[in-house]
Amino acid sequence: FKQKTAYEIYQCDWSSDVCSSDLYMKNQMYIALLALPLLAGCGNKKETSHAMPVPEISVARPSVQNITLTKNYPGYLTSEKTVDLVGRVSGTLQTIAYAPGSRVRQGQVLFQIEPTVYQDNVRQAEAALNTARANLEYAQSNYARMQEAAKTDAVSQIQVLQSKSDVATSLAAVSNAEAALNTARTNLSYCTVRAPFNGTISRNLADAGSYINGSVQPVTLATVYKDDHLYSYFNVADNQWLAMLLQQGDSIPKQVNVSLGKDGILNYPAQLDYLSPNVDLNTGTLNIRARLDNPKGILKSGLYVSITLPYGKQKNAILIPDASIGTDQLGKYVYVVNDSDIVHYRHIETGQLIGDSLRQIKQGLSPQERYVTKALMKVRNGMRINPVQ
Repeated sequence: FKQKTAYEIYQCDWSSDVCSSDLYMKNQMYIALLALPLLAGCGNKKETSHAMPVPEISVARPSVQNITLTKNYPGYLTSEKTVDLVGRVSGTLQTIAYAPGSRVRQGQVLFQIEPTVYQDNVRQAEAALNTARANLEYAQSNYARMQEAAKTDAVSQIQVLQSKSDVATSLAAVSNAEAALNTARTNLSYCTVRAPFNGTISRNLADAGSYINGSVQPVTLATVYKDDHLYSYFNVADNQWLAMLLQQGDSIPKQVNVSLGKDGILNYPAQLDYLSPNVDLNTGTLNIRARLDNPKGILKSGLYVSITLPYGKQKNAILIPDASIGTDQLGKYVYVVNDSDIVHYRHIETGQLIGDSLRQIKQGLSPQERYVTKALMKVRNGMRINPVQ
């Protein structure tokens, strides 16, 4: 029909500027019919566009607080004392008098090695000492008689000197016998292994009934950890240490915080008690130690922890919830809302986390500006919103 109508139009007598009125009317009606749906469609789109609602988005202004500047360092825990209990004499391990992993008291008997041979050695040493003392007593009496007899020339001076020498020999024999007795008693004491301090003991490394050849080389039986106090060691780079000194003056705070677990959920106060006297040239760091209480023995030696070290204070710091900050390939960003309720995408420079949820904003946001607090995926740059405080 379209092709036919156009053809008929071209058949008009243009030289006379006259066309068939019927044909002209038909074409006008056809154009009008075609235009109606288009006009109706445009009208619907316009009405739909005006009907779209402006989304309600939660906004807020940053909070301003005085904060303590801190740095976190990885470290590990170690016991205040760690002692290996060893068998220093040879013999059969008769008893194990503790439960592996339990708490032990100072002086508590933990292991007993067969003492029979060493008890006999003590008795022999005691007998030898008694003999040496008797010989000394006889030598001293003989020397006294020789001195009296020498006054009347009843004995020669050589006999007097000989008796004096016997006294000296007997004194040496007594000293030797006393040393032998002390050694025998010491070896006998090694048969009983006791806890050197209060702490937690490991499992036994030798079973009852096994032979311990400790006189040749000490044999480790177990390990005791003094863990009512723990040390936390960590390293600080030399340039960071200098920056802290510039912030604090000639020293830094002694109180630190030790945290462990997922997201540092467990926190323990600690106190710095050691700073290495020199910088390690291989790593360029200073080794620092913090001491913390562990009265219940919950913390264990070898745990990796995070040490929060305060080094300064900042007044009027800008803080916003960490959840309100987005991350993309260019870094951290927030959506700022202007006075016309238009959202603008803006990159920011963030600082440390304060508490559990607030993040310090170093640059990119002022205290008077509003920002989108949540639903970051629902907004975009240049979008108009209905802000909800």
